[in-house]
Amino acid sequence: MKLSKPVISCCSPLLTGRLTPDEAMHLASIFRILGEPVRLQMLNLIAAQPNREVCACELASPLGISQPTVSHHLKVMYEAGLLAKERRRNLIYYRILPEKLTVLREALS
Repeated sequence: MKLSKPVISCCSPLLTGRLTPDEAMHLASIFRILGEPVRLQMLNLIAAQPNREVCACELASPLGISQPTVSHHLKVMYEAGLLAKERRRNLIYYRILPEKLTVLREALS
């Protein structure tokens, strides 16, 4: 006669996560956007400024990339809701939206 062995759990039960599948998909798309090193550098440069904003024309030189490339990356981050922009005459200034970064930070904590 065979005796069945009791099932032994190797770990304690998982705690409940806070992200819904839709929230996880949205956050994953944001993290994919931030997976581009030059975009992280741009955010870092913007955050380092005393007024937390930069003109798009100021980013090409320190990053060593062309102005059209700068504009492309800024557009991607703007459309993702990471940046706000303001036109001043013929220049566009970008600033980080801190509430969006807070959401990312909280998702990882």
